[in-house]
Amino acid sequence: MPLVNSKELFEKAYKEGYAIGAFNCNNMEIVQAITEAAKECNSPVILQVSAGARKYAKPIYLRKMVEAAVEDTGLPIVLHLDHGADFEICKDCIDGGFTSVMIDASSKPFEENIALTRKVVEYAHAHKPYVTVEAELGTLAGIEDDVKVEHGAESYTKPEQVEEFVRRTGVDSLAIAIGTSHGAYKFKPEQCTRDPKTGVLCPPPLRFDILEEVSKRLPGFPIVLHGSSSVNQEYVKIINENGGALVDAVGVPEEQLRKASTMAVCKINIDSDLRLAMTAGIREHMVAHPDHFDPRQYIGDGRKYVKDLVKHKITEVLGSSNKI
Repeated sequence: MPLVNSKELFEKAYKEGYAIGAFNCNNMEIVQAITEAAKECNSPVILQVSAGARKYAKPIYLRKMVEAAVEDTGLPIVLHLDHGADFEICKDCIDGGFTSVMIDASSKPFEENIALTRKVVEYAHAHKPYVTVEAELGTLAGIEDDVKVEHGAESYTKPEQVEEFVRRTGVDSLAIAIGTSHGAYKFKPEQCTRDPKTGVLCPPPLRFDILEEVSKRLPGFPIVLHGSSSVNQEYVKIINENGGALVDAVGVPEEQLRKASTMAVCKINIDSDLRLAMTAGIREHMVAHPDHFDPRQYIGDGRKYVKDLVKHKITEVLGSSNKI
């Protein structure tokens, strides 16, 4: 089976009330962990590449690793560009074998966002095979590689804009801002309440009213949530117990993401949770085995934690297990 685009996968996900996990990948072990977990869960999966991943590993290495995962698992896998900054980057990925791209012009004025998105859509849809395009309305706070938005500068998606945007751009899916955020520190302490028993921060709820209004205006249209890691406190604890210093790291509650996946949300992006799982496994191993110096030993433990995490997300959050 070759790499696939997201069109048919999203149509099925929308009809059956689940979301497909879009997991960021940077190296071989992360690709293996994600796809082995998806294979065992019989789940479709999206592997996405950020600007930071392109710089770190080079697009051709990432593409070849993902192609190897397709051959190894037989899964329908989408290779997606995450947060494409301009037309040239999107074009390079389309020409280089990616099956889906995101053009992120959400920081630009509405008309500029439409114009740039439309340019990418026209190129992608004319490509053989057809490449799907994701765009964004509204901006998320937080930091993810080259995407940096200060808390307080984010903006929720305006539902009254979505119909015109989709109609004029021809985009295949739309990322909206309803309160998710990039990074492991998704919310400031003053935005949250604190559990008196555990001391863990409890973030504010997502704006499901915006999601509901958008879905009414765009019936049957796939919606995307960025910045949707839940910052699993088990991994935070392991990291901190083994020399880390993650204080007040908090993410989006999984029960809210599960609710979103039963609505119009067909793609949920997860990156920080993978990083935390990998780091937890490596830190734990290095402290327990200070004499080890073989990367296969400690990275292997990190890979196992990432695989466990992805299986949990597929079965308990996304609802995409046994959907192939």
